[in-house]
Amino acid sequence: MPNPVVHWEIGAQDAAKIGAFYGELFGWRTDHNPALNYRRVDTGVEGIMPTDQKTMPPYVTFYIQVDDLQAYLDRELRLGGKSVVPPRRIPGIGAFALFADPEGP
Repeated sequence: MPNPVVHWEIGAQDAAKIGAFYGELFGWRTDHNPALNYRRVDTGVEGIMPTDQKTMPPYVTFYIQVDDLQAYLDRELRLGGKSVVPPRRIPGIGAFALFADPEGP
């Protein structure tokens, strides 16, 4: 699978919409388990679940390895995301950036 996930979790009010957003952004496939109301992403164990605004607001926390950080940030903007933290280098490790998906603040 391209662009491997190191660790992540997503909670979304509209799990189908957010699943489609990340699927288009990173080329991921998801499947829906109606009995659990859960969308599994084919990384093996992680997934997308619906949240209730009263008990848990939408959230996303994850790190994805990509070959061109800026290219993916540009792509997420075209898909409706928003930059939160621009790319920052971490000496001896690499770089990171944060963005909000279409449901994010």
